[in-house]
This record gives sequence, C-alpha cells and structure tokens, in this order.
Amino acid sequence: MSVSDTVTTPEQTKLPREIYVLVGASFLIAIGYGLIGPALPNFAASFDVGVTAASFVVSAFALVRLAFAPASGRLVTRFGERPTYLWGLSIVAVGTIACAFATDYWQLLLFRSASGVGSTMFTVSAIGLLIRISPVHLRGRASGLWGTSFLLGGIAGPVLGSGLVAVSLRAPFLAYGLALVLTTVLVWWQLRHSALASRQADDGSPAMTFRQALRHPTYRAALMSNLANGWVVLGVRMSLMPLFVTAVLAKDESFTGFALAVFAGANAAVLLLAGRYADRRGRKPPAVAGLALLVVGTVGLGLTDDPWIFLTASLVAGVGSGALNPSQNAAVADVLGAKARGGSVLAGFQMAADVGAVVGPLAAGAIAERWSYGAAFAVTGAVAAVALVLWSVASETLPTRRETEDTEHTAQDVATDNCCESRGG
Repeated sequence: MSVSDTVTTPEQTKLPREIYVLVGASFLIAIGYGLIGPALPNFAASFDVGVTAASFVVSAFALVRLAFAPASGRLVTRFGERPTYLWGLSIVAVGTIACAFATDYWQLLLFRSASGVGSTMFTVSAIGLLIRISPVHLRGRASGLWGTSFLLGGIAGPVLGSGLVAVSLRAPFLAYGLALVLTTVLVWWQLRHSALASRQADDGSPAMTFRQALRHPTYRAALMSNLANGWVVLGVRMSLMPLFVTAVLAKDESFTGFALAVFAGANAAVLLLAGRYADRRGRKPPAVAGLALLVVGTVGLGLTDDPWIFLTASLVAGVGSGALNPSQNAAVADVLGAKARGGSVLAGFQMAADVGAVVGPLAAGAIAERWSYGAAFAVTGAVAAVALVLWSVASETLPTRRETEDTEHTAQDVATDNCCESRGG
C-alpha cells in the first residue's frame, strides 16, 4: 500500500485531550473579559476622572499587550509554552483581583496595565501550545474550536457582567480574578503530566526567528490578514458600528446589540466548518473566500441607510471573519512547524491583530469625522483588500500526506518516548 492510500484511523481524527483543556480555559477567559467590559469605564469614572482618562484605562490594556508581545515571544522560546501560559494566567488573575481593591484611578490603571502583560503571555503561549499539540491534519479544526470557545465566552460574558455590575462595580473584577485562579489550577492539573504539552527550555529543537518567517509569503499574508481582522473585528466593529447605527440608521442601542450579535453568530457558525475545510482542502481557499466576504461586508456597512441591508452586511462580514481565522492560524502553524520554537513568530502574528485593534478605531474615527462614515468603512475594507491580494499570491501550506507522516508529532509518539525514558529504556 502506498503512502497516499493509507487509511486514516479513528485515533487520527480525534483531537488530543489537551486541546479541549485549552478550549475550556479559553471559554472561561473570554467570559471574564465580558464580565469586566461593562464595568471598567464606569469604575474608572467613579474615581472622579474625565471621559478621556476613563477611556485610557481600556486602551492601556491593549497598548501594554502590544508593547510586551515581543518579550512574550522570547519567554515562550526560552522557557516553553506551558510555563509561560500558566504564569500569564497568574499575572492576569492577580492584576484583576487587585483592580477590585483599587482605591484610586492610578492604582486601577497600574493593575489593569499589569494584566495586559499577563494577557499577551498566555495568548502567545496558547497559540504555541495549539500548534505543538494539534496533529498537522487537524490544525484548522483545533483553531476553529479554540476560536469558537473564545467567541461564545465573549457573548456570554457581558450578560453575566451586567448582572454583577448591578451588585457592585468591583464585583466583576473579583469574580473574574477568582475564576482565573481556578482556571490556572485546572490547566496546571490537567497538563502537569502531559507529554505533549511538555517541552524543556532549550531542548535542542530549532528556533525560527521572526525575520526567517517573514521570508515566507504565506506568513506575510497571514500578518496582513490578522491586522485586517483586528482592525475590523476587534476595532471598527466595536467602535464605529455603534456610532453609525445611532447617527445614520437612527436606531437605538438595542439594534446595535442585535447587529453585533448577528456578526458574532455568523462568525461562530462558520469557524468549525472553515477549520475542517482548511484541514481537508487547504488553508488558502477559505482564507481568500473569507477575506473577499470581509471586504464586501465591511464596505457594505457604510453604503446603506437601510437597517436590513446593514444587518445583511454584518452577516456577510461575520461569515468572512469566521472563514478566515482558522485558515490563517493553521497556515502560521504550518510555516512554523510542530517542533520548532518560534515565540517571536507567534508574537509577531498576535501583534498584527493588536495593531489593527488599536489603530483601526482611531483611523476610522478620524476619517468619519473629516469625511463620512462611508469613507471610513471603505478604508477599513481596503485594509482587508490588501490582505486579500497577498493571500491570492501566497503559497499553499497544507502538508501533503507524505509530509504529514514524516513530520507529524503525535501523542502516541511522544508518549512512547516518555514511557521508554521512564523505564530506563
């Protein structure tokens, strides 16, 4: 029987247990983000500061994430993914609990900024763990599952957070901090004996630098598409869409919430399907299709004053983002490889989204103020269009069956090696 005729066994179609541990942790973390979201600006304002100062507490978290990302990459390369992940969770837990007991604005700003350090540590290391733990032919599926868990947690969080805010502005921070402590303990307990999740520092595995990865056209395309995704999804969607709904569509906040829910629902519905497709047919087709839909949907948002067309455009953009994410994540994993140490490569990829999330709202807001909302959404769509061009000329990274069998690092292989070592063999 030739390699191409090899039948995939049921074991090869199942994700390792460690993936579900990370997915569960991702869901809890996302709920926590949503818990404190409704409370943070008002909590800052309760210290008798202005709107700008209150808003800066929110921005400081993203800025610290962006600034500390390169250092997080070096920590992952030096110490490994699991220790960096656990330390990152611990830092966010301590910082968030400290926020609950802040007595003035500057303490709140300091503690929230410190949480940004931990956030980028566990984000970069979580991506690294997903890459190393996921079988090559299941990377898209693992990425889709991880993204879905974070998205669903982000939807559930604000609902729970609104209830806690009614009790106290400090309650969401205390609840999230304690939940992070439990999450950290849970992840440590579940992964403490995992051969897949273990990698000793400087274990001899090759290290890929950001500059080396940048030579790969698909990595460059993934950087641009992640920047566009951060610009649209994390930035403009949350900042410009609510203003557009009020100013142009003349609708209230409930319609804004519904439009955001349509986007999120479409995104969640597509993530797993796109991940499976990326594993079977390649990373490039769903990435290109997703970016094309993201361009059409984003530009369409600013070209109408009809609420139903606006909702349709939100749906299209959500589908596009959902198709893009698992594909680009899996492509970065393919470029890096399962056994390479590439903290700076992963940090650069994460930084691209953070740059988009920070710059996008500022640029789009300035354009809308000077010209129009339509121009702001058009420029936002143009950013995604640049990524579409880069992906159109990028190379396919999905490994062939032979490459997969030559390079796959499976739980069975690692467990066998670990077993032999423990027996002195």
